[in-house]
Amino acid sequence: MNIRFKRFLAASLTSAALVGSMAACGTGGGNSKDGANGELTLWTHNAGNPDELGAIQSVVDAYNQSQSKVKVKVQAFPQDSYNDSVVAAASANKLPCIVDIDGPNVPNWAWSKYLTPLKLSADLSQNLPSTLGKWNGQTYSVGYYDVALAMLARASDLKAAGVRVATVDKPWTKDEFDAALAALKKLGKWDNPLDLGTAGTGEWLPYAYSPFLQSFGGDLINRNDFQSADGALNGDKAVEWASWFHGLITKGYAAQKSGKDSTADFLNNKSAIVYTGSWAADKARTALGDDLVVMPSVDLGNGPKIGGGSWQWGVTTGCKNPDAAMDYLSFSLKPENIAKVAKATGTIPATDAAAALVPGFEPTGKNRLFLDFSKKSAVLRPETPAYPFIATEFGKATQDIISGADPKQALDKAAKNIDSNIKSNNGYKS
Repeated sequence: MNIRFKRFLAASLTSAALVGSMAACGTGGGNSKDGANGELTLWTHNAGNPDELGAIQSVVDAYNQSQSKVKVKVQAFPQDSYNDSVVAAASANKLPCIVDIDGPNVPNWAWSKYLTPLKLSADLSQNLPSTLGKWNGQTYSVGYYDVALAMLARASDLKAAGVRVATVDKPWTKDEFDAALAALKKLGKWDNPLDLGTAGTGEWLPYAYSPFLQSFGGDLINRNDFQSADGALNGDKAVEWASWFHGLITKGYAAQKSGKDSTADFLNNKSAIVYTGSWAADKARTALGDDLVVMPSVDLGNGPKIGGGSWQWGVTTGCKNPDAAMDYLSFSLKPENIAKVAKATGTIPATDAAAALVPGFEPTGKNRLFLDFSKKSAVLRPETPAYPFIATEFGKATQDIISGADPKQALDKAAKNIDSNIKSNNGYKS
């Protein structure tokens, strides 16, 4: 993972831990005065990320110059303290008008009444579905970008092992993937030919590994009503996934604990295939040139799946001028603004119109396939206020499975704890 994505994952973990305490407060957006005097405050977690912060400030400056009714002010927080600041502001009814939110946590913030449904003039049907935060049939947030998981390899290594290059239209099947790993292992060049990023923690665990579970036919929760994980997280398909996943380690295909930087290890030829994503492509392409191949995730029975959803923007319930806040967000979604942020972050632009403005993401660009991966295979983490708890329980179960725990017992325990949490919160119903 690169530094930017490490920061994203670390923030997700912190957010997951803190959102639960926010929900417990139950105070909502309250009586914030922001927006009452013609000024709107926008909070962002990007104080330690000058590239993205600069792009956001540029969008805000352009909006302020485009009209004279209101002025948007940016307040940036260090990533490590951002969620603490939001928690404190929510408890004191002092949330700003506009906040950024990690996508998977939007339903919890909406349920806690910190966010109001979006009413924008922008056409959100043009956005990648994974860049929209929804709950109870309403849209509460919108993002400028997403990222996509993929597998990177050297064409020369695959050729030496007699393995075909997987494509968007023809991904590897489970049997092909297992055979490819066996063939690469036989070459004797690597202790473990596959790097799954097993040293990762926090949000990396559900983001990276629940798509494998979903491709097998399981899931983190029953999505018909989001009231129970039983049968989805611990059913036959889920146990089959867990057994296969641990088997990658026992067969010597993947390490029980990978290095801290899987992309660097791959570029240093410590693995044949690295399971990483769009954030690593440019660096890998610079290092390997035409020998680099970017492949979709594996079809384990129900099509390739990858995680969807990154940082997004929403309007708080306490904002005194929500129409102006909505107007700003609509303005910010112009293709040139989305493109500006995507360029600064090295991410997938949220719309085709913006992608056409970002080198590499135009229809013939080398990074266009990541947009295709996202459109075809992205699965949002469950759109339920219970997600932070679900993520933690799945993460614990996955780490136990990686370490050799009985798959059925580990998943049964996670499903039981998730169901208990949902029941104790009255089903997270509004």
